[in-house]
Amino acid sequence: MEKNNKTVTTDFILLGLWPEFSHLVILIFLILLVYLMAVIGNAILILLIWLDSRLHCPMYFLLSQLSLIDVALISTTVPKMATNFFSGKRTISHIGCGSQILFSLTLGISECFLLTLMSYDRYIAICNPLRYSVMMSHTICKQMVIGSWVGGAITSLVHTAYVMHLPICHPREIPHFLCEVMALLKLTCEDISAYVNSVVVSSFLVVLIPLSLILASYIRIFLAVVHMNSPEGKNKALATCFSHLCVVSLYFGPAVLVYMRPGSFKTPKINQSLFMFNAILTPMLNPLIYSLRNKDVIAAMKSIVISRCFLEKVKHHRACYT
Repeated sequence: MEKNNKTVTTDFILLGLWPEFSHLVILIFLILLVYLMAVIGNAILILLIWLDSRLHCPMYFLLSQLSLIDVALISTTVPKMATNFFSGKRTISHIGCGSQILFSLTLGISECFLLTLMSYDRYIAICNPLRYSVMMSHTICKQMVIGSWVGGAITSLVHTAYVMHLPICHPREIPHFLCEVMALLKLTCEDISAYVNSVVVSSFLVVLIPLSLILASYIRIFLAVVHMNSPEGKNKALATCFSHLCVVSLYFGPAVLVYMRPGSFKTPKINQSLFMFNAILTPMLNPLIYSLRNKDVIAAMKSIVISRCFLEKVKHHRACYT
């Protein structure tokens, strides 16, 4: 009888974001505001890069891919969380849970690889400028981006397929606002010690190795910047590198804390906070960091706004004489 009861439903229950919080409505509205700002900010950045020919270079192509990942990443969590809150239903289907894990892992891992490629792009541009057009051609750049997406998808598919086929022996309640691998592992009664070790190894490959490559690239970059004679060149190089390092810190910091901490320190509340920062706040902050500190992006925005105003004036002038 007990065995039959376990198979009545395959839905999971998402307990949500800090259910004991007394002002949860305000928090949800703030998250929706962050979501709106993230979508608009990243969409504007993608549009600027697409429209302005001055931004048609590998650096901004990679940045547009980062914005695309950010929009997709925040959209895998916030709409479902808001729907559950306002409808009063906290359930998520087995397929929905697996899809959320698959997409969030694919996007997160792809972002690790993409941030590494962005640091490599800056390394080539500053340390090997004469070979930049060859080493970062449009074809090579597209191949790198496709490789990062494929690598993220394959790694994510392996983890998702394994986790979603584990038998669930505990109540199907997930103390989180999204379906997440480590939270689901706590619901199974099987021995998962070997798989947990594989998660650590996988995290090392997709988090620590890219982070090490990024740091190595920036050590070489800063050494090259120190020997530059042009103050203007130094300032421009440091400005673009600083923006990227801020994004790297925002993304890799929580990722390391979530997947590389000892098990005894992994509490649901801390994990929720880290995931909220990584999957919700970071996608909003990325376009702000790049646009506010990037003269090329600001110039492109001004150019498009001025062109738009000019076209409106021309249309108004024609309308007055017709």
